[in-house]
Amino acid sequence: MPLTTPNLPSVLAGPLLRRLEPTRLVLWLVGSRPLSLTLLLQASGSPTQDIALDSRQCQVIPVGRQAFIHLIDVPLDAPLPQDVAIAYDLLISEAEDGACAIADWAPHLLYSGKQRPEFVLHSRIDNLLHGSCRKPHHPSSDGLLCVDRLLAQTPEPQQRPALLMMSGDQVYADDVAGPMLRAIHALIERLGLFDEHLEGAVVDDSAALYRHRASYYQRAELLPALKSNETLRERFFGGVKKPIFTSSNADNHLVTFAEVLAMYLLVWSPVPWTLIAPQPPQLTPEQQARYAKEQQPIDAFVSDLDGVARVFAHLSTLMIFDDHDITDDWNLSAQWEETAYGHSFSKRIIGNALLAYLLCQGWGNNPDAFGPLLEQTRALSATAHNGQELNCADQDELIDHLLRFQHWQYVLPSSPALVVLDTRTRRWRSEFNLAQPSGLLDWEALSELQHELLDHPSAIIVSPAPIFGVKLIETVQKVFSWCGYPLLVDAENWMAHRGSAQVILNIFRHSRTPGSYVILSGDVHYSFVYEVLIRHRKGGPRIWQITSSGIKNQFPAALLEWFDRLNRWLYSPRSPLNWFTKRRLMKVIPHVPEHAEAGERLWNSSGIGQVFFNEQGQPTAIYQHNADGTAPTRMIAPD
Repeated sequence: MPLTTPNLPSVLAGPLLRRLEPTRLVLWLVGSRPLSLTLLLQASGSPTQDIALDSRQCQVIPVGRQAFIHLIDVPLDAPLPQDVAIAYDLLISEAEDGACAIADWAPHLLYSGKQRPEFVLHSRIDNLLHGSCRKPHHPSSDGLLCVDRLLAQTPEPQQRPALLMMSGDQVYADDVAGPMLRAIHALIERLGLFDEHLEGAVVDDSAALYRHRASYYQRAELLPALKSNETLRERFFGGVKKPIFTSSNADNHLVTFAEVLAMYLLVWSPVPWTLIAPQPPQLTPEQQARYAKEQQPIDAFVSDLDGVARVFAHLSTLMIFDDHDITDDWNLSAQWEETAYGHSFSKRIIGNALLAYLLCQGWGNNPDAFGPLLEQTRALSATAHNGQELNCADQDELIDHLLRFQHWQYVLPSSPALVVLDTRTRRWRSEFNLAQPSGLLDWEALSELQHELLDHPSAIIVSPAPIFGVKLIETVQKVFSWCGYPLLVDAENWMAHRGSAQVILNIFRHSRTPGSYVILSGDVHYSFVYEVLIRHRKGGPRIWQITSSGIKNQFPAALLEWFDRLNRWLYSPRSPLNWFTKRRLMKVIPHVPEHAEAGERLWNSSGIGQVFFNEQGQPTAIYQHNADGTAPTRMIAPD
């Protein structure tokens, strides 16, 4: 029987395999109490290693009375073998019950015929999976189930993907269905996730927020007054259809630290759903209809979570944020930043989501980067664990440090090197017009990127937004920006800011940077592949822009069809419009989706991307696995 603490299972979510290397293993899980764990490792034909995890190898941070985040970070004296299956287990010790294995406390994590989950450490990145944008209430199927099916059908260790790269919008903190928000509040109460005081808000604290009549579908009404009759809603939304502070779907925008944490648990694990039985709150007839409509995709989403959790338990998963992990249009312009960070309540909303990202995503990517921030977080949670409410001053101080932090990016020492970019917090702000979109990386960050790339023969760059996007869509965004409305069209692309665009293109042209680049991106809710060559230069570099999006999201089909068609007409190879783009010195060759209609270049289907690489780090095959169960779509290079 699963171990329990006051009728709760010992493990609420996980384990998730995070950063895995031959001499270091990083895993993440959430327990209902601090767990005494033993890690078992067994490669085929080798004796089992038993590693009792102490406080140095398993760090624990409480986030509620019955919720404790565990980061398992185990250095190994002898390297683990590569390119073979390594079975592992996490034994939970209990004096009266002995030790329980994963087969006891999470049998849904095991594939048929297996007693333990397995992982493979690849000697090089020969193939990987990647995707972004997983919105629970989108009506499409979950693209992570493609990964579950792929792992089940790939018994040979060498043929399994080296890793899963999730390049943004792992959660949608700013676009939450009513049934999901109701489940979030039920889980907060069930686990005793910490309360907090809300400075500058209409409501005094988190408990009052959850009870307020406007907590569902009317959260913008709770934003505070700034001066006279101008509310924060009016200042942020400004009478435009696309708000400055959050998305146009922000009726249920997550506010508190507890809400964001509960969201992570509910989108990554089936276990929390078994602990709650949320019922609809009091709603207007119109809201009731919306709630009922949203319930169906949420029910389907929950039914698939066994397979999602199984993927995370078998495949090293790396992550980086994009805007919806925090809020739509996050740091889009200097004006946005001044507005959003200029009020204590909006700053707290952003800071809470960023703190949850640190604990649930960032920490597992690169544990060495977050020492001081984690010490502050432990101190904050220690005081809350006694009083059940986070200390307001300490929370605000921690958020100030989070907003100044500049080390979310990381590099995997793999072959080829995997360089993951933070395109959200180190932006190149416009000096002449604060309302203009900021560059996705500032000059200093771009200089660091160039340094990371020097003398590598090849590299994989993860940029949440495509570096080489669809020219027509970028032109539309540019026109709206010229007219002063960048927020209406999410004008966030690498070419939107002259400085960052020129520097990133110059990096690609540098003689000591790699001869082969693969750029993995998401964000845009459709998939495409471009091969990019430098004009008038023999010998490279060769660049592939590979975009897979979304895992559970899609672009409006009719609109994308027109964008695709018009882009082919207006920006054909002979079009003079190409000379007005910043990448005019580069030749862009689109790949064609195998099952597409004649001429179609953009593929619009929820799913997950897969890229195969040769020993030189160049892609040899590129697929988009479709969540609807149809055959994978191969992105074919032109003859």
